[in-house]
Amino acid sequence: MSKDDHGVDIQPRTENDRKRKLPCDVKRDIELLYEAVPQLSKVFTIIDRIGEGTFSSVYLAEARMKSGITEKFALKHLIPTSHPIRIAAELQCLTVAGGKENVMGVTYCFRKDDHIVIVMPYMEHQAFVDILGSLSFEEVRQYIYHLLKALAHIHHFGIIHRDIKPSNFLYNRLEKRYALVDFGLAQGTSDTQIELLKAPTVKRPLESRSAARPTASSGNKAPACASSTAESTTQHSSTALPKRSLSVARMKYGKESVTIGPAQRSVFGERNLNSLHSIEGAILKQLVRPTARKTVVPKRRATPAKALAASQRPKISRLGPGLTCSCYMTDRVCNVCLSRKQQVAPRAGTPGFRAPEVLTKCSNQGTAIDIWSAGVILLSLLSARYPFFKASDDLVALTQIMTIRGSKETIRAAKKFGKAVLCSHELPTQDLRTLCERLRGTQPSAEDKVKDLDSLDKQHPLDRGTTEEDKRGWDCVPNAVYDLLDKLLDLNPATRITAPKALHHPLFKDLR
Repeated sequence: MSKDDHGVDIQPRTENDRKRKLPCDVKRDIELLYEAVPQLSKVFTIIDRIGEGTFSSVYLAEARMKSGITEKFALKHLIPTSHPIRIAAELQCLTVAGGKENVMGVTYCFRKDDHIVIVMPYMEHQAFVDILGSLSFEEVRQYIYHLLKALAHIHHFGIIHRDIKPSNFLYNRLEKRYALVDFGLAQGTSDTQIELLKAPTVKRPLESRSAARPTASSGNKAPACASSTAESTTQHSSTALPKRSLSVARMKYGKESVTIGPAQRSVFGERNLNSLHSIEGAILKQLVRPTARKTVVPKRRATPAKALAASQRPKISRLGPGLTCSCYMTDRVCNVCLSRKQQVAPRAGTPGFRAPEVLTKCSNQGTAIDIWSAGVILLSLLSARYPFFKASDDLVALTQIMTIRGSKETIRAAKKFGKAVLCSHELPTQDLRTLCERLRGTQPSAEDKVKDLDSLDKQHPLDRGTTEEDKRGWDCVPNAVYDLLDKLLDLNPATRITAPKALHHPLFKDLR
């Protein structure tokens, strides 16, 4: 390849470029990449490895143009075991929707046998944890606006990103530039414009369709279980891929520090779970009890069933129309429900950013799951806590959501999208403004307020200084941002605000 998309000739690497010193820990990997994809050595000088994940590695490279200008690029090398359809779908997302509206585009793509390298423009950016504590409120407002702008753009094409998080939304603080990256887990909506994300129509044979119907002798409808509804016959996914290919190529442009300072500590992190001991942690884990932990095995009686009188036979409790099992809304599962097929639903995404409908394995998942993730990011920005949610499994994650949004509200919302959730304790809904201000430290206590008033009365107006938080605008945060946060974190995906509507929120009236 000798020309870019604009017809500009690219000079091959010079001998000086080949002899450039590289970090010792990545030099071997870079040489292996040159061997796997020889075309790269004719165009790019790989400088460093800037990201590494389970399914891909990202390298920083330079290419010298014919004009003499040197440009930087990000090379994403996908592991050879990635599914070809998933790789092609990611490329199609970058090609169709990328390059505008804060969405990263693609410049080139190299292939050698089963090795794929996607070349994208490189954008310098800052790690989220490094700047979280120093962002002004105006920067937060701009950040969330441009994130919603990118989501509105990809949702217009019927793309569900499924992995919205700070490391996948690059932010150049100095130049005020933003870029949504990593479409490796993307799925398509029912009307997606991305051809490779369209779910294939599977026609079942007549025998299997008839076998799936309940027999006339049973006379009963499918029982409802306390943890899930009847399983859908088709899974809402982009393509019929192997299970391991559902999680592919996650890009990490920068290395995010695991250790964060006091201003960026996690709210629900493993080391900051309200200083719980192991026993207390176990109690919290049992706060929301799963409904599939106990198996109800009826005891066999010695007396034959035919000899039992009608009054002695076990009765099936009917708790509602169409319900024929006795485990509904209890903390156990009967054999009738255990005989059903296990429900399958997409769960791809990063823990801590998964929406309630993902945690409860709802089969009907749409673009609303990206909006929830954006709400979690805004929650971290307003509270200066990252990561805000950090759970070991989906059960604990749902419990943490209940701690913020309330248990009754969560149960009510789950019922709307066909799930039944049991909670052993009632958790009240937290006021979002109060929560964020307490965590950020901008909400003084009652005693501090009295002391501040006394000191202000004794001071001359010209002598009253401003704090660092006041200078960054955190002393006058409008209610509109918490109203938007409440709409982004709507527990019901059907009523959760969409990205286009969020862009027209009063918080952004001067940005439109």
